[in-house]
Amino acid sequence: MLEMLEGVLLSLSFVAATLVWFRAEADLFLTYQHGFAKIALVAGVFMMSLYYLDLYEPSAFQSRRELFVRLLQALGVGILVLALVYYIYPDARLGREVFLSGLALLLPTFAFWRNLFFGALRKLQTASRAAILGDSSLANELANAMRARPDVGIRLLGYVEHSAVGSSGLRYLGTPDELPEIVRREKLRQVIVAMGDRRDRLPVEQLLNLKASGTVVRDGNDLFEAVTGKIPLESLRLSWLLFSPGFRPSKFTLIYKRIFSVVLGALGLLVTLPLMFIIGFIIRIDSPGPIIFRQLRVGKGGKTFFLYKFRSMNHSADADQAYQPAHPDDKRFTRVGRWLRRTRLDELPQLYNILRGDMHFIGPRPFVPEQEEHFAADIPFYSYRWSVTPGATGWAQVNGGYCSTREDNIQKLAYDLFYIKNLSLGLDFLIILKTIKILLLTRGAV
Repeated sequence: MLEMLEGVLLSLSFVAATLVWFRAEADLFLTYQHGFAKIALVAGVFMMSLYYLDLYEPSAFQSRRELFVRLLQALGVGILVLALVYYIYPDARLGREVFLSGLALLLPTFAFWRNLFFGALRKLQTASRAAILGDSSLANELANAMRARPDVGIRLLGYVEHSAVGSSGLRYLGTPDELPEIVRREKLRQVIVAMGDRRDRLPVEQLLNLKASGTVVRDGNDLFEAVTGKIPLESLRLSWLLFSPGFRPSKFTLIYKRIFSVVLGALGLLVTLPLMFIIGFIIRIDSPGPIIFRQLRVGKGGKTFFLYKFRSMNHSADADQAYQPAHPDDKRFTRVGRWLRRTRLDELPQLYNILRGDMHFIGPRPFVPEQEEHFAADIPFYSYRWSVTPGATGWAQVNGGYCSTREDNIQKLAYDLFYIKNLSLGLDFLIILKTIKILLLTRGAV
């Protein structure tokens, strides 16, 4: 919603600049000289710059100074991109006077708008006063998530539990028996249920009465998902997995994912084939060994397949057959291989895996059997990652980055289960946008 509003704001700034410069002839320029299309191009480029400079990430709402710096950076990147576009397509130019006037109008307008948005968030936070019912690990995770996401618009005032010994850092408000009085005293709008063990402890009747009187009662697991984009593993129960509406993709979704993967894989292979020949030649002259590296990975249902990549390490790097995760200062990388890993061009041969059906374009990342077996035995629910076809990119990759430790893999699982539960066309499209952003900015690579 914020993106749409700011897209309109960007367009209106340049429309206003057009009206100032062309006056009575503005309609002629906008209608018959493709003015609207030229403005749409400018707005689109600046919107992409805002997105790729993280102006829509939660951190952008925490500091006005950082927001202003990022805004200037985004405008600078947008100007450079438009300069390149105008050099290639001169007819797309908006006109120097209109463009500069639009920029001069856009900067203070956008800064004022974001200030206004900050103010609205503060009011929303004041209005959405909330308390957590429980002091479980989920309650602690929720408290941390809310501190990191002021844009959510929920202000946590404290927690309600039988004892005042809490570790969430929130203020103790009272016991569950006092919940109706706490809601009245603190003027709560929401009660978030995050009790570890709800049997014989959940004040069901009181919660129903509060809900009937207008207080919003929310499940902590659902809220944690919505805020963080991952499943709360520490509080995950088998009953939740059993009765959850997710984890059951429709036939339409499965057909779409296969068609989408084949089409995108074929197009990608066609476009990158000349580049792949060049990369292969450079690898050949850079170091001895094969151009293509293949490695056994775990796919859907726990079945294994060979994944293909450009070789980025010395040929004898894993001669002992023991899997060793890569790290930034890894001595095994070749000169060309380090660059290939940083740009992720080493993964281009995986397009062949996608066409073969070993992988989809989007899905949980496949890993080697030794690593998967180890984590499946060590981390609860880990094997549920194998319930769908793996992918070249996925929700865990665009949010969590490279996995090298046990904690990294727990976070990866939390993101992967969220993706499997909420698998949809819209989520796949979001992953593609985030993947392009990561590739362009070379983030998270090793």
